[in-house]
Amino acid sequence: MTRAHSLAAVLAVLLPACAAADDFGKTRRQLLEEADRVAGLGPYKAEWDSLKAVPIPEWYLDGKFGIFIHWGLYSVPAFGNEWYPRNMYKADTPEFRHHAETYGPQAKFGYKDFVPQFTADKYDPAAWAELFRRAGARFVVPVAEHHDGFAMYDTALGNWSAAKMGPKRDLVGDLARAVRAKGLVFALSTHRAEHWWFFDQGMTFDSDVRTKKWHDFYGPAQPEKGPDDKTNPPDRSHLDDWMARTVELVERYHPQLVWFDWWIEQPAFEPYLRRFAAYYYNQAAGRGEGVAINYKNKAFPDGAAVLDVERGQLAAIRPFFWQTDTSISKNSWGYVKEQDYKTADSIVDDLVDIVSKNGALLLNIGPRPDGTIPEPEQEILLDIGRWLETNGEAVYGTRPWSVFGEGPTPVVDGSFNDTKRAAFTGEDIRFTARGDTLYAIALAWPASGRLVVRSLAKGSENAPSAIASVDLLGSSEKPRWTWDATALTVELPAQPPGEHAFAFRIASHP
Repeated sequence: MTRAHSLAAVLAVLLPACAAADDFGKTRRQLLEEADRVAGLGPYKAEWDSLKAVPIPEWYLDGKFGIFIHWGLYSVPAFGNEWYPRNMYKADTPEFRHHAETYGPQAKFGYKDFVPQFTADKYDPAAWAELFRRAGARFVVPVAEHHDGFAMYDTALGNWSAAKMGPKRDLVGDLARAVRAKGLVFALSTHRAEHWWFFDQGMTFDSDVRTKKWHDFYGPAQPEKGPDDKTNPPDRSHLDDWMARTVELVERYHPQLVWFDWWIEQPAFEPYLRRFAAYYYNQAAGRGEGVAINYKNKAFPDGAAVLDVERGQLAAIRPFFWQTDTSISKNSWGYVKEQDYKTADSIVDDLVDIVSKNGALLLNIGPRPDGTIPEPEQEILLDIGRWLETNGEAVYGTRPWSVFGEGPTPVVDGSFNDTKRAAFTGEDIRFTARGDTLYAIALAWPASGRLVVRSLAKGSENAPSAIASVDLLGSSEKPRWTWDATALTVELPAQPPGEHAFAFRIASHP
């Protein structure tokens, strides 16, 4: 069959096992009622002061490193990035031109028509979970639904899901079981909020988005901006649907972390966020599980959830635990044929920098539509895993020290700055701590043959009262060291014990 599938052929794939809108409405009401019932049970109330009392779970504080997974219909065209479904309807974009040239006019071949090509026929969730374990990840966060509105899970609130179309398989549920079987924490992200406007450009010209028949997929397709160029706020129907779908994910899969993208910061979401958080935290408390919520910008107040910084880092220690989400690729979160990959070395350096500042790293991969993970991504993950196998004690279970580090290379603070910093040097050092043990991690092998740690100058404000031993993780050689009023100086072996950052264990007591 050619790429330009006939409408009849597409319908044959799309419509089996579809439920009626009345069924969706009834289920939606039941989920909203259940959310409000649990939110009212306690111990937490749908009030910010109460929600700020929810503790960050130990698995999260200790785990530090997770895997994010952007996998969906957008992996089929494999062009541009995961915003292909929006940009293919947006005039004067490369995606718009590529789509028309490759598949034909958007009125005849729309985004929905990629469903039959999203097969997942080589998807092996057990192999995925084993790869993530070997990478050293402690939690896994697949995208349950991206802005495009195609659910990767078995939803009772719509027909457009991988369980009913395309693979006809609960991709999220299968991964949840595999991840937990490997002893990893299972989590989820949902980007349903942005679906309010995601396909709005398809309403501006002759495309299938305008066809009423497909409104249950592309809708609401509302303008992103109003006439005054201000954000067009979502209506109650969309907010209720967002809430019900998010509650459904919790009821069905019990994720221990729920990740939200930025658009929930719109004022209309505020009461819904409080309701959802009270429901989610109370439900988890009833199960005896530690859970958390991720948010961006200022959607939640400090302490009520965990701040997530997209493709960026912080310049200093944050008193509240936080997270960076970034991708293994510089140019896309989802699978595309032309990826610009980061190096394992740069990712390890970022992980260390983030952990030293009281954060965690959520690293994204983008599988192919058949369910295979691109080989370069597997290699990078395994490289990171080898480093963590040797140096993990300087990462897992640690806490920030008095200062995060020292060195000449600045980190650009804030989102979307992850590729703007210069390469770290052997003078760039980051600190983590566990009890009386301090770890000094050099982000490159010092060219001088010595590690000079000026933050540990004897008698200085941050220095320990005593140093009993210094060890280089991964090395069998016992390094020689001196300690005076200028620095702790460690003589290095002739050869580094690895390829990336280098962790030194500094014990205050024998």
